[in-house]
Amino acid sequence: MPADRALTDQPGTAPGDTPDPAEFRKAMAEFATGVTVVTALDGGEAVGFACQSFASVSLEPPLILFCADVRGRSWPRIRSAGRFCVNVLAEEQRDLCERFGSSRGAKFDGLDWDVSPWGTPVLRDVLLCVHAVVHGVHRAGDHEVVIGRVLGVERHDVRDGAWRRPMVFFRSRFGINEPDAPIAPDPWGVGDRWGWG
Repeated sequence: MPADRALTDQPGTAPGDTPDPAEFRKAMAEFATGVTVVTALDGGEAVGFACQSFASVSLEPPLILFCADVRGRSWPRIRSAGRFCVNVLAEEQRDLCERFGSSRGAKFDGLDWDVSPWGTPVLRDVLLCVHAVVHGVHRAGDHEVVIGRVLGVERHDVRDGAWRRPMVFFRSRFGINEPDAPIAPDPWGVGDRWGWG
């Protein structure tokens, strides 16, 4: 059977037929991701949002990307700042994910954090910090794909001689071995709900 015929025999894959948002969200939950918090200093104030759409793009030059919801409140301020830090969370840092994924309250209130040599906010005890400048922004539907040129990295993946594990988001839950874990906040939420600042 020709490859194009095989595709059209599958439900929801006929030419011109696209999945509805709920179906698409459920399908994409099958792809496990890490969780990050993107931070910046805008006018001396620290801002940030939780984000699961993060990837490396190029080694030479070193480039990364993340995606930000155009309706978010933190992303325009990060774009204005020009430079940012991607803080990669460890598996025990659900509190940071929930703090930065919420649209309520000041996310840095009562939180210990530092300013890096690159002038970006660093969350303490994360696995990895990637410091970058905004290199390009590309509109893609209801999100913007942000390309960052990397200025430096700081790894904290070993503690007390043992490797640390990353936070993993899979099937709307944290971790891959917790089928009964509570559903995490909706990563497709509006504004600064986590995953899409």
